[in-house]
Amino acid sequence: MKVQNIRNIDKFFQVVDACKGKVELVTGEGDRLNLKSKLSQYVSMANIFSNGEIPELEIIAYEPQDVEKLIDFMMNE
Repeated sequence: MKVQNIRNIDKFFQVVDACKGKVELVTGEGDRLNLKSKLSQYVSMANIFSNGEIPELEIIAYEPQDVEKLIDFMMNE
């Protein structure tokens, strides 16, 4: 799923941390980073963070309830 215009990065990672299954960030090169890993969170955000906002990410959540959590976050962000 593509997510756009994440302004509240702390809340985004709280939602990711609350997910039961694996949540991955797909890089522009096609690599997949585990977003539940704090190290991956810092590395991935350092590479794509600009102007206090994340313009667009492609993430993969493997559990249906995790997809719902992420969609709910985006709808109410």
